Amino acid sequence: MEQHANGTDTTTAAINLALLLGLPGSTAGGFGTITGQGNGQGGREHGQKCDQLPGYRKITDPAHRKHVAKVWGVDPEIIPGPGIPATQLLHSLSTPQGSRMLMVHGSNPALSSPDASRVIESLRRLDFLVVSDFFLSETAAEADLVLPVLQWAEEEGTMTNLEGRVLRRRAALDAPGQARNELWILAELAQRLGSPGHFSADAREVFEELRLASAGGLSDYSGIDWDDLDAGAAVYWPCTEDSKISRTPGTRSGTPRLFLDRFAHRDGKAKLIAVYPDAADQQAPQAGKISLVTGRLLEHYQSGAQTRRVAELQAAAPEARLEIHPATALTFGIADGQRVRVESGQGQVVARASLSTAIRLDTAFLPFHFPGSNNANNLTAAAVDPLSSMPEFKHVAVWLSPVGEES
Repeated sequence: MEQHANGTDTTTAAINLALLLGLPGSTAGGFGTITGQGNGQGGREHGQKCDQLPGYRKITDPAHRKHVAKVWGVDPEIIPGPGIPATQLLHSLSTPQGSRMLMVHGSNPALSSPDASRVIESLRRLDFLVVSDFFLSETAAEADLVLPVLQWAEEEGTMTNLEGRVLRRRAALDAPGQARNELWILAELAQRLGSPGHFSADAREVFEELRLASAGGLSDYSGIDWDDLDAGAAVYWPCTEDSKISRTPGTRSGTPRLFLDRFAHRDGKAKLIAVYPDAADQQAPQAGKISLVTGRLLEHYQSGAQTRRVAELQAAAPEARLEIHPATALTFGIADGQRVRVESGQGQVVARASLSTAIRLDTAFLPFHFPGSNNANNLTAAAVDPLSSMPEFKHVAVWLSPVGEES
């Protein structure tokens, strides 16, 4: 629900509903929006966003900057200000206001970004594009240099799940050939560029730095011990140094459940925040258009860079299929199995129709796992939420027209 241009309002409305139902602050329920990637939670807590520092600290807050700079051993003044949100950054590449060089780590923006065809054009205009990945994704295929890196089963580290539990991730396989840990790549790059800070290539050392940098922040990891995690302890942030535990398998420590005693306001109470629907969001699609929603298939993961290489998964779902109600398909002159041109203001996709009574009459569905003329993100717009900068990934108004024979 958050991947819309009004995603903050929609999520706030859901939080209001959860509060009215008494779910947060109890052991019987709560609220959370599930991310599409493993460790999406942990990454967001520690500076993955362009306006953050570790521990949900704000990069614009002088006290936050001072704390993190001390851990890093640098002058607070050299920490830059807020960066450019991802969608704006990708669409500004190779413009007078944008970057001329880009380094991409384990992401596939050539397929996964809104208005993807425009992103590909921007990538091709760069002076130099480096992609770190373990498959030749659609983005890596555009790169001047591809750095083969480790995949999840070859790396050490931690992950954080939706309920705030920090989990140890252990390497199960040896890396092939000269594939390198991304921590090693970043440490080497920092050294060669003369970075004033220290970048370690050791996962445990990086975790120790994170403990110190997040201390006192909202997502405080300072009381979490690497050896405790190794021993199987269940540790949840915030976990302060005062609540540090001894290594006991099965022990729950930190804050397994938020808001049991109070909410994060001075009076300890929760606050309902009123949100109002935008009139523009309530308008029906123009004549001849239909609402298209995009999403996932069981067989594929994210941009499909991995799963489309698994023969069984590819055989089960080899292409994007446009799911549409039979009555709606009749309106557009579309038969089951027929190729359909799907067009928006950003571009077009060609997909085969799959008729289904499980979908609404006013809506069609298209998965986003496929490249080229099947890429649903050729249709999505670069509009973003004004507060979160989250793109309008999940919805676009489109025209439909049959273009081929039934099969």
